[in-house]
Amino acid sequence: MFITYKIHRFRKGGINMTKFVYLFTEGDGTNKRLLGGKGAGLCDMTQIGLPVPPGFVITTEACLEYSKNGNKLPEGLLDEVKENIKVCEELTGKRFGDVENPLLVSVRSGAAVSMPGMMDTILNLGLNDATVQGLADATGDERFAYDAYRRFIALFCNIALGLDEKEFYDILDDYKKKKGVQYDHELDVESLKSLVKDYKEICRRETKADFPSDVFKQLELAIKAVFESWNGRRAIDYRREFNITEDIANGTAVNICTMVFGNMGNTSATGVLFTRDPSTGENVLYGEYLLNAQGEDVVAGVRTPKPIIELKKEMPAMYDELLKVRKILEERYSEVQDFEFTIEKGKLYILQTRNGKLGPNAWVRTSVDMVKEGLLTKEEAVHRVKPDVIEQLMHRRIDPNDTSTPVAKGIAASPGAATGRAIFDADEADKRGKLAQKVILVRTETKPEDIHGFFAAQGILTSRGGKTSHAAVVARAMGKPCVCGAEEILIDEEAGFARIGDVTIRQDDIITIDGSGGNVFLGEVDMIEPDISDELFTLLNWADEIRKLGVRTNIDTPEDAALAVKFGCEGVGLCRTERMFNLPERLPVIQQMIMAETEDERKSAINKLLPMQREDFIAIFRVMRDLPVTIRLLDPPLHEFLPRTEDIERELQMLLELKAVLNKLEAAPNLTKVLDYRLFEYLPQIQEIICDVIKLEDKELLDMLISSKEHALEKIAAFSEVNPMLGHRGVRIGITYPEIYEMQIRAILEAAVEVAKEGLEVSPEIMVPQVCTAQELKWVHDIVERVASEIEGARGVRVAYKFGTMIEVVRACMRAGRLAEVASFFSFGTNDLTQATFSFSREDAESKFLPLYNERGILQDNPFEILDVRGVGRLMLVTIEWARKTRPDIKIGVCGEQAGEPRSIKFCNSAGIDYVSCSPYRVPIARLAAAHAEIEGDKFDLLYR
Repeated sequence: MFITYKIHRFRKGGINMTKFVYLFTEGDGTNKRLLGGKGAGLCDMTQIGLPVPPGFVITTEACLEYSKNGNKLPEGLLDEVKENIKVCEELTGKRFGDVENPLLVSVRSGAAVSMPGMMDTILNLGLNDATVQGLADATGDERFAYDAYRRFIALFCNIALGLDEKEFYDILDDYKKKKGVQYDHELDVESLKSLVKDYKEICRRETKADFPSDVFKQLELAIKAVFESWNGRRAIDYRREFNITEDIANGTAVNICTMVFGNMGNTSATGVLFTRDPSTGENVLYGEYLLNAQGEDVVAGVRTPKPIIELKKEMPAMYDELLKVRKILEERYSEVQDFEFTIEKGKLYILQTRNGKLGPNAWVRTSVDMVKEGLLTKEEAVHRVKPDVIEQLMHRRIDPNDTSTPVAKGIAASPGAATGRAIFDADEADKRGKLAQKVILVRTETKPEDIHGFFAAQGILTSRGGKTSHAAVVARAMGKPCVCGAEEILIDEEAGFARIGDVTIRQDDIITIDGSGGNVFLGEVDMIEPDISDELFTLLNWADEIRKLGVRTNIDTPEDAALAVKFGCEGVGLCRTERMFNLPERLPVIQQMIMAETEDERKSAINKLLPMQREDFIAIFRVMRDLPVTIRLLDPPLHEFLPRTEDIERELQMLLELKAVLNKLEAAPNLTKVLDYRLFEYLPQIQEIICDVIKLEDKELLDMLISSKEHALEKIAAFSEVNPMLGHRGVRIGITYPEIYEMQIRAILEAAVEVAKEGLEVSPEIMVPQVCTAQELKWVHDIVERVASEIEGARGVRVAYKFGTMIEVVRACMRAGRLAEVASFFSFGTNDLTQATFSFSREDAESKFLPLYNERGILQDNPFEILDVRGVGRLMLVTIEWARKTRPDIKIGVCGEQAGEPRSIKFCNSAGIDYVSCSPYRVPIARLAAAHAEIEGDKFDLLYR
């Protein structure tokens, strides 16, 4: 659904014109689509009486017109801008371009949704050689005036004229070195005047023109630059990564605000604050500030800011005012706010507010706390936390028992831990990420143009900046670990290494960062799996009160089952029995069963497997107690359990070589001579065999071993298939080797009997995979009935069970009505059903052409991650409709990988699915996503083109 907004028009000279500009006093603070989030916030704060400097907003419509007209400003826009500049002049008593008391403005971007650092800002606009002297005279502070001027020239040249900012930073660093100072604010006025000259010379050299002195020309170029930043690489990458489509945000507004100055001495300051801690959610004023600084100094990390609590000592009255602003903002927006402030000579101004970008723990804690404080309802709290936030909470953290010693410590800026190769360049990180390498992006400080490196990285490490720096804010928004301000690390990005005392970290060295503790480690560090906080349990319990869709889990072991119960599952939707056979002590038995020559040999092996399977099911039933447990009978082709042909061939070749050596020896085998032949070196895995042959002097044993290897190759060849995905697997194995399915069915029912004796109400559900016809299902059902009767006769107990099938074959969808005559439940195996529907092999598709399909828009999403509702979804709808005509009470679930994905869950909720079943770690995500689907209520458009 596309969001629309009213096009505002006004009359000028008898002609109807689109209104592109709104003063902060007149703009609709609820219309973020038109005014951008920043502009709407400035309008709203102005109108509720907060101290916002005068200003106005150029709408997103003007940005769209600019792009549509070939990067030309809409007709009449500059006239509107000039009219609104006059209003700001009247409100401030200053004049734009005046040489005695100049009005300066900031020009800032602002889309409908927050995109921190993705577009451009210019401060101190309106300065030139004449107005800078007027600013010095008006303020009585020449140093301040020239500091503002050099900042403006550098920003303007970079953003409006497209010059490389590095050259400006390098010259600034040279001046600080010459003067022996560390920080910008320590430079004297003469140095700043010289910087201004040098900066203007760079502009003249690079653009072949003088730096523009006409203040209205400066403003025009700045407006254009902000509009063009909407289509800059970093903004496009950000929108793509976070799926910000045109119906969510289209175009950026331009906010033109009267400048107030935090760099007018020690009674001035600037800072960035959150109304609560954005990492933990603690209900405290949180953030950082700098005395005698401008706003970009805080976020750029050029100086390490102070925690806001210190302002209570330095400016107690200002701190108290900020506490009042905090309360007003939270009550106004019922949301944690991220706001910027400036104090100019003891007067407080609020320059921006927006919904805070929080870490996953903070999202959960603040939602619960705000319900308790009466700011949110339970439903609002549940809907406020997006499912991907819960997914971030499922990340690992540093094991507290790990004894590794950190080599550096910085600021814990975004929680979680990550290990990867140290990469010092965002382009390189992006390239490595596309090669599926895990990297840590290491920078002195990050800038908006590094955003593509963020997407590729596991975590971010910087030597400068604090908790409100660009790196910290963006990493938190992405849910990635971040350590900032590790000042003891000296980073040389161009050379690709970092030094910490005597320690050197080079490109590709493995490092670990701990975004929760701020530590940096060399190499890999032990980590532990995530846990669920009390607040998250509370939030998920509220979600359970709202949702209707059930949430079960996919498991392999009793340990998986216990974890899923801890995370709140409502049963097992898929127990994969084949995974139980892969344990080292069981694999030889299953291989013996497969390789058996006779039915008696096969039964002998199966009799060994029966108690193993039974104990597995007993353990799972005990964990799940009275919850339903759906157990899938053996599904994969049997060759998957057999040794690889290459391994057998290699062992056979070595045995044949050993036989040739022994045949050449005249006497008894000589161990030394055999060792000289270097067989041990080539094949360590048959050392034991060789030793046995040598010790026993038994060539017959060797011949027997050779014969067994040759026989094994024949058997493996017999089981090999051209296309195993579509071959001898699932129910087809059960029909070919019925003793296998009978063993599993017996193990399930006998386990249920055992656990029922303990007083537990067991609910086993036997599920047959890969069914395409009702006759297959009936054939297996007959075995179940017979085995159940035999157990009842022998033990005097009949366990209630359910019998059903997976739906993962297209023909099964088409024959759903007949299958429902036999099955009391269906479970869609969407992984296989997707492969069959698309005729894609997942492994080949994802490695060869799916990324290209997604990139070129041939497919919108990877169908193995997000359910394809247009194709697979339609098959599911047909299946559900026909099945319920036959059996109205049939239970229908989904146990494919997509069952834990939020958009797929929304479809399942709309389609009438009873439950989804996902991995244990995705159970909390599915619980929340199911509640979101119910809250949002709009049904999927199930009749896609």
